[in-house]
Amino acid sequence: MAKFEFKLPDIGEGVSEGEIVGWLAKVGDKLAENQDMVEIMTDKATVTIGAPKAGTVVELRGAVGDTVPVGNVIIVLETGISADASAGVAAPVAPPAPVPTVITGGSKAPPARAKPSSVDEGPVASAVGDIRNTLPGTELAQSGQSAKAPLFAEQPLAAPATRKLARELGVDLKRIEPTGKGGRVTREDVEAASRDTGANASVATAAQPQTASAASPAVSGQPELSKAVAVARGAIETRQPIRGLRKRIFENMARSRRTAAHFTYVDECDATGLIALRDRLSGRAEAQGVKLTYLPFIVKAAVCALKRHPALNALVDDSTQEIVVRGNYDIGIAISTDQGLMVPVLREVDRLSLVDIAKEIARLGAAAKSGKIAPADLGGSSFTITSLGKLGGLFATPVINYPEVAIMGIHEIKRRPVVKDDQIVIGAEMLLSLSFDHRIIDGNVGAAFAQEIIGLLEEPERLLLEA
Repeated sequence: MAKFEFKLPDIGEGVSEGEIVGWLAKVGDKLAENQDMVEIMTDKATVTIGAPKAGTVVELRGAVGDTVPVGNVIIVLETGISADASAGVAAPVAPPAPVPTVITGGSKAPPARAKPSSVDEGPVASAVGDIRNTLPGTELAQSGQSAKAPLFAEQPLAAPATRKLARELGVDLKRIEPTGKGGRVTREDVEAASRDTGANASVATAAQPQTASAASPAVSGQPELSKAVAVARGAIETRQPIRGLRKRIFENMARSRRTAAHFTYVDECDATGLIALRDRLSGRAEAQGVKLTYLPFIVKAAVCALKRHPALNALVDDSTQEIVVRGNYDIGIAISTDQGLMVPVLREVDRLSLVDIAKEIARLGAAAKSGKIAPADLGGSSFTITSLGKLGGLFATPVINYPEVAIMGIHEIKRRPVVKDDQIVIGAEMLLSLSFDHRIIDGNVGAAFAQEIIGLLEEPERLLLEA
């Protein structure tokens, strides 16, 4: 038998390292060729890497949460002559390295074939397990699912998001009867199993009232409360490692605040004309299968303003202390997902019509939320727009998407009393919050840029005249 050391491949342009998000195989597992074995997150996206050849896992080099440089060995497989060797059949020739499948935040639906469950049961599941084991009278609650539910599959089929939910709820996927297509455990299956487990816990507590009540006074008289009583009284805290997409956000936001000298400029915009124009064009957009929101107009206005203020369409290279002024207009759009904030990029927006921009925003938003965003749609933006949507807010101080030099936050359009021609009237007002890197952008330049955008949005017909 031969041992094969699999090294972390170069899974994206400019990617030098990846974080192990989850192991889909454990030591002793026999993997088929191309069977999913590990999820790796980079600065671009999360990918699932399959086994380059069939073999048995003999070593995992790295724990969940570890960052591994490209080229380092992450898993060792034992390969060699197949089971048919005794009949004179040679082992197959090793195929080329598999192409990673892009996912985000562990939301990729797994293939139809069975695959091993992750060896990492997650911090929340571990904490719940510890709590149940220490509380008196909860043995049945802990084992309620295991005691009554049969073992349906040693290697249950479930999407990564479903596995994550199961870990959070402390539910054993192996003991859930699957109702999904192809024998797949669904989110609803997990939630139903969790409710059943909760019912068992209530029965267990009711069955032992004297034991619990008798134990409490004795323990409460001790100088230090046991962990079990602390849990029962709600005085427990859980700790979760910062990993995956949240770790990337954690690092990038800290680096931005640590590096860029932020200053924020806030002003209001009369959205009356924008509302009227959008209402006039929405019917034609819908005829092309597009829902026209206000965001494409705002993106278009930002690009027009960037053309007149090119210093804002730039990146800062701190290592060389250079300003990199971009010739392309690639606008990042911050999108909230279940795993955290992502910034897909609208490429060469200056070449797109309002309808084209709306289509791209819809495509990127759907891909990000479903966990199927492509690496090509992430990274490389030169200016970012973030929206709080209906959450609105009065104003914000958005953090710059490093190494960019500016970011714009947009808020909900609200009806407010405003003064027009010395009269108080009800207007449709939208606040814009822009943050700039004061090392690169002077206050007057940032203010002029903001006023350019506001002027275009208050007279949005001008956007139709721009190239």
